[in-house]
Amino acid sequence: MNFRTRLYKPALLGLAVILFCVVAQMQARLNVDRKDMGLTRVDPLTNAPPMLAFTTVALGSFRGLIANALWLRLEDLQLDDKYFEMVQLADWITKLQPHMVAVWQFQAWNMAYNISVKFKNHEDRWHWVERGVELLRDEGLVYNPHETKLYRDLSWLYQHKIGANLDDAHMLYKLRLAQQMQDVLGGRPNFQELLNPTTPEWKERVRKLREIYKMDPKIVQQVDEEYGPFDWRLPDAYAVYWAELGRIYARPEDQETLRRSIYQSMQEMGIRGGALSDTITNVTADNFLLRPNLAQIPVISASYEKMIGEETNNPHGLQQNMQTAHKNFLKQAIYLLYEDAHEKEAQHWFNYLTNLYTNAFVGKEAHINLEDFAISQVATDNGETDQNKVEASILAMFDQEFICLIMDNDDQAENYKNMANKIWNHYYLKTQGGSQARLKLKSIPELQQFVLSKALDPKTGFSPRARAILRTKLGLPAEASLPAVAPAPAATPGT
Repeated sequence: MNFRTRLYKPALLGLAVILFCVVAQMQARLNVDRKDMGLTRVDPLTNAPPMLAFTTVALGSFRGLIANALWLRLEDLQLDDKYFEMVQLADWITKLQPHMVAVWQFQAWNMAYNISVKFKNHEDRWHWVERGVELLRDEGLVYNPHETKLYRDLSWLYQHKIGANLDDAHMLYKLRLAQQMQDVLGGRPNFQELLNPTTPEWKERVRKLREIYKMDPKIVQQVDEEYGPFDWRLPDAYAVYWAELGRIYARPEDQETLRRSIYQSMQEMGIRGGALSDTITNVTADNFLLRPNLAQIPVISASYEKMIGEETNNPHGLQQNMQTAHKNFLKQAIYLLYEDAHEKEAQHWFNYLTNLYTNAFVGKEAHINLEDFAISQVATDNGETDQNKVEASILAMFDQEFICLIMDNDDQAENYKNMANKIWNHYYLKTQGGSQARLKLKSIPELQQFVLSKALDPKTGFSPRARAILRTKLGLPAEASLPAVAPAPAATPGT
């Protein structure tokens, strides 16, 4: 072996070392530049197996290959229903590829929907639902602040997982959210203090809003002015907030899905968004009750029309779908107004519906009037097992009962009271064998007391004389500042 041959292999080895050092320097520089430009995240993995941590550092730019391999493994675990094992694996993937949006979506859904229902304890379920919200809000959007899908999914968690009644623990979710936000935004925020806090209390509230809940006070006010007023203790407000925030960043072609989130959430707000009084500062399971927010019907209808107007040039029929949704909302609103003794407003919106959509009623219903329509809806709703609709019907019956008592129409009042009991019993029998945790109504005394408390509230209830008559009829003591009043046939309730 000559001298030249003996040097060949060491020379190649030396060249390889030099090239490796050069690549390492260039990779370090690229990592710095990419981090400065927000293109990637190169922090080392934590709590990962040593082999994964080593290969991540060693391969550098080949992180994507590792992430793809983990993703394939993640899909295998999903097929085997190994949801808990998927949590850590998905966490590593988001650290390797924080801009892989599908993983953030997958992980949040897995926590809120798959893992949460594995627990019987409702508090444990709430932990995982909340963790899914936090994952998107506190982490996913940090690395993908302009990604429409993440805003849509975050809005959906508030609208559907927390807001709807498809989970046995849905009332606990709503209650815990309301309790969290009571000391941040409360029901109706003081927007002057929210934007320019002057007291220690409001400075702390704003700090929590920004640092913990990652929300902008200016956007809160903007959303409330355009789509509200909201009760900011209820999930619909947050569903609209995150969808509207996403619309700020979304491309025109991505707007539709966020528009849908907004009008669907507002529809739900009209059905169940008028639960709490602003005077309630300690939200508990006893005073937390959902009922229709009928005052919001004009705002909700206007939001539908705004969204429909924005879809004028859409070639995929989305405008027609929104018009159908608008018609369905108005029909439900008309029925709820009529049932709640707001017949004048119900007639207004009935006329509005039939003038705006000439095809709102067709066939045998083409010439239907308000009364016939409302009665048909009562029969339909009380044949269903929709907790919100049935509870709204019962509350409306008690409203009518108290009005009839004030008008000295005791027989009709008794009829409304009996109807409330019949609806409750019908629903109870209809839902036997189902999930009582999810479908259960509050008891008749609780529902009646809720309506009575609102009716006797000096600020929001009936007129002073009407309240006095009602107290007398029910055998209740007189208000401290009012003398007892004998029932008067000509008396009418205040508003």
